[in-house]
Amino acid sequence: MRIDIVTLFPDLCDSFLDTSILGRARKRGLFDAHCHQIRDYTANKQRQTDDYPYGGGPGMVLYAQPIADCLRAVQAQCAQAGYPEPHIVFLTAAGRPYTEADAKRLTRYDCLTLVCGHYEGIDERVIEAFADEELSIGDYVLTGGELAALAVADSVLRLQPGVLAEQQGYEEESYWDDLLEYPQYTRPEVWEDRAVPPVLLTGDHEKIESWRAEQSRARTRARRPDLYERWAGTHPRAVPKWKRGEKAQLVRTDAQLEQAAAVYHAAWQRQRQDLCTPAYLAANSRQVFAAELARDRAAGWAFYLHTTDGMPDALVGVHRPSGEISRLYVLPEMQGRGIGSKLLDFARKKITSDGKTPWLEVLSFFPGAQRLYRRMGFVPTGDARALDSTPNLPGTPAPVLLRFRYAPQA
Repeated sequence: MRIDIVTLFPDLCDSFLDTSILGRARKRGLFDAHCHQIRDYTANKQRQTDDYPYGGGPGMVLYAQPIADCLRAVQAQCAQAGYPEPHIVFLTAAGRPYTEADAKRLTRYDCLTLVCGHYEGIDERVIEAFADEELSIGDYVLTGGELAALAVADSVLRLQPGVLAEQQGYEEESYWDDLLEYPQYTRPEVWEDRAVPPVLLTGDHEKIESWRAEQSRARTRARRPDLYERWAGTHPRAVPKWKRGEKAQLVRTDAQLEQAAAVYHAAWQRQRQDLCTPAYLAANSRQVFAAELARDRAAGWAFYLHTTDGMPDALVGVHRPSGEISRLYVLPEMQGRGIGSKLLDFARKKITSDGKTPWLEVLSFFPGAQRLYRRMGFVPTGDARALDSTPNLPGTPAPVLLRFRYAPQA
């Protein structure tokens, strides 16, 4: 790959590309890099590259002419060296957000040219004339585009064959598969009373890989729910195996109904404690939920109570005539163990066995539940209806009920 950087500070860029891993790869000829001084292409004796913006305003704007002539020279050099037409990227604050997916995509070009902006920006006309795309490395402003260009160069060049010692070196990095990387540890085994997680000392590679995968998912859920949701949409969830002592029983007796109402009430209250007014939470007592379940059971709903070692900890409702699934609740202290996934899959099979398509509704407040549904093969239908916002705390957005339908990927 050949990479060209068009900049006012070529020495800065060259020194970075000559350092560390990239520097060693460059010396070995694994990529070809050239940094071009925009000032060398100015048409005035002062080598001036900028002027005041038309329409007024603070700062200076880079001329179109020297950048255009520099890019034409780069195109000519690439052609003379036997490269195809370069793919030209302008690094601007107005560009599309840059991601690891872009880094992978840019590796497909044999010739890549990065243009660094400065001051208040670049004359838009040269961007319109030459840019194949504009990229931004984040929602902030830098004094110049060199750091942005070098970030793009580094992320692209490290993916070139041979630059890293092992392909696994980047395939397990953060963002490679839309997940953040798992935590890493090295010697000593105990540092300032902090020990390395015991699983990493077992030598059991299967357990270690499982631990790392779970840590990666948990870290992404907590720190970057946007990434996790995107990942969940393309990685259908494998349903965890039912463990010994787990059961899902049809609620038949009054005693079971009371147990189901207790689970429903505890999980519902915890889910909404930061959203609803204390008065509304107090009005929805366990007795209210028991009456609601009894009423719906008389109307054709079937409720299944999940127990672990005989202790009730989760609930799901199924309305087989319509295909609706509802009341999927897991006690707060039992969440994160796969019980919700198992019960949702259990309910789905009850409905699909009748030849119907399962569907469910969820409040917009609960992105975690939406991610679970996506991973279990449910997709948004686009149907949504606004609900009464009176029970909500002041400042809470109006609740919207979203509909999901089961539509597993082929």
